[in-house]
Amino acid sequence: MSRKKSNADTRDLTLHFNHDMLVVHRRYEVVSIINDILIGLWFLAGSICFFYSSLMMIGTWLFVIGSAQMLIRPVIRLSRHFHLQRLPQSSGDF
Repeated sequence: MSRKKSNADTRDLTLHFNHDMLVVHRRYEVVSIINDILIGLWFLAGSICFFYSSLMMIGTWLFVIGSAQMLIRPVIRLSRHFHLQRLPQSSGDF
C-alpha cells in the first residue's frame, strides 16, 4: 500500500527571524546560563559547608541565596518575553 506524498507533506518548515530578535534571545540566554551556574555554585558550596558544624550558618545562607536566584530564573524568561514583544515585527513568519 504505497501512497504518494503531496507537496504539502514534503515541505520543510522555514522560520524567518529578525536579527534583533536573535541578538536579544542570545543575550538573555547568556544571562540565564550564568544564573544557572551561580545557583549550582551556591548549592554546592552550601552542601559542603554542612559537613562542618562551624560552617552550618554560612551553608544555610548559601542555600537561601541559591533559592532566591531560582526565583530569578522566571524573571529572566519573562523579561526576555517582554523585550521581544517590544521589538518591531518583521515581515517574516513571526
